[in-house]
Amino acid sequence: MEDVEIIVIGAGIAGASAAAELAANARVVLLEMEQQPGYHATARSAAFFAAAYGKKLIRDVTGCCENFFLHPPEGFTEVPLIRLRDFMFFGRADQSEQMLAMQADNPRLQFLDAAEVHRRVPVLSTDYLHGALWDRMGGDLDVDAMLQGYLRLFRRRGGKLMTQHKVHALSHTDGRWQVDAGAERFSAPIVVNAAGAWADRVAVMAGLDPLGIKPLLRSALLIDPPAGMSVDDWPMMIDADEDFYFKPDAGQIMISPADETPTEPCDAQPDDFEIAVAVDRFERASGLDIRKVNHTWGGLRTFAPDRVFVAGFDPRAEGFFWLAGQGGYGVQSAPAMAQLVNWLVTDTRPPADFEPAMQYVEAVSPERLL
Repeated sequence: MEDVEIIVIGAGIAGASAAAELAANARVVLLEMEQQPGYHATARSAAFFAAAYGKKLIRDVTGCCENFFLHPPEGFTEVPLIRLRDFMFFGRADQSEQMLAMQADNPRLQFLDAAEVHRRVPVLSTDYLHGALWDRMGGDLDVDAMLQGYLRLFRRRGGKLMTQHKVHALSHTDGRWQVDAGAERFSAPIVVNAAGAWADRVAVMAGLDPLGIKPLLRSALLIDPPAGMSVDDWPMMIDADEDFYFKPDAGQIMISPADETPTEPCDAQPDDFEIAVAVDRFERASGLDIRKVNHTWGGLRTFAPDRVFVAGFDPRAEGFFWLAGQGGYGVQSAPAMAQLVNWLVTDTRPPADFEPAMQYVEAVSPERLL
């Protein structure tokens, strides 16, 4: 039995970032079932910072993280965490009302007409386009640098990472949680459930009814751009109805049909039908005939029923803390959510940049889902 103060289950970006912040004030062990941290959703994210993406709560929490990505703490990383890139919601004429509603909800978005969008993203057909809503606040994230930065910070603060330690039992006795993982047992008064797609399964092991956090499969692919067309400075492009999106990726074009296929927690693989859907939608928008797909992959995005983060102590079980339901926003929101977790668990106020996220403590509490 190894006794600590906090056990964090799951070493994706959510668990790793929270564990790193918690380790400044407590003895923390971080348990990961895979051989390396971040194997599932973290390693397969779209790797983009889009403060205009999602509900207002999501946007506000994400916006808190901009300064962290632009100016990370000293010693956190040796490489930039973000490469600035614009962001656009684009649409056809029949999507114009949807675009007006989006702009009303987020007035920072600026409308660009079809000619201007085509000038910036010449692969799109002007016959297809009505226009786009533009946000200059965005960028490509170096997800691995971010994850490794948090893991280094965690270790410097005395935290202990245990990979290949899949949790298979939890029990609560005399104010402490006993967690069996791998061939070892750990004990702590607080458990943080950051298990991603497996979050509800961890709760069931702890004797709790699940909250309804569901993993959804998302597929993606890479293609070459048209000959002679440079894509490096294109914005991140999302269809106004989020039927598909695309962005530059190391000289290629990454495309996703934005699929959300319910699935069991697993090592996700791309759905061949959805890959075909993505190709078709991109062809209709661009007029191209895509003959070759270079690479495909799949990832899991987990959502609570209301599609909002879940972070807070479960009132049904002393010391059981949820950090789940990050959906497609987990990487870009992780710095703020880690600060929120640290505040709720150790009563440590966050730096000023993250204060706006703290207004949402009740909105993200698991109690809303009970």
